[in-house]
Amino acid sequence: MVFEQNSDLDFMNAALEEAQKAFVLGEVPVGAVLVHHDTIIARGHNLREWQQNPTAHAELLVIQRAAEEMKSWRLLDTTLYVTLEPCLMCAGAILQARIPRLVFGTMDPKAGACGSLFTVLQDSRLNHQVNITHGIQEDPCRSILKDFFQQLRQDRPLLTT
Repeated sequence: MVFEQNSDLDFMNAALEEAQKAFVLGEVPVGAVLVHHDTIIARGHNLREWQQNPTAHAELLVIQRAAEEMKSWRLLDTTLYVTLEPCLMCAGAILQARIPRLVFGTMDPKAGACGSLFTVLQDSRLNHQVNITHGIQEDPCRSILKDFFQQLRQDRPLLTT
């Protein structure tokens, strides 16, 4: 499976490029790409602040773009690469899109729905389960988030009473 691991690394690097774009915009730096038959068919990053839209997560934007590209809501034979573990909302969209495989970089202990807080994508009570791989490029995925929030705290010091 060396080929798959190398591909996972390359595609996660593409997701990290998207996370960097979010960082530059002042968005929480989460990036995603959706791959179909070894080709990236959709890219995206968080745009909640820019769009003032609570659903403008990287994963949802990528899923929407991929559905348009494939002309189907069923995103079969695809893999979603995300720098951060998806939340409940995004996990629900992954299930609804029938994405068979998810690869993410780092866990999200505060909102993660794919192993940290919940295991939505592998719940056997649902009609679709997702194969999950995590920890690909974990350090850079974690570092960009850490750097972003550290910078945010420096730019906006916490008020003390």
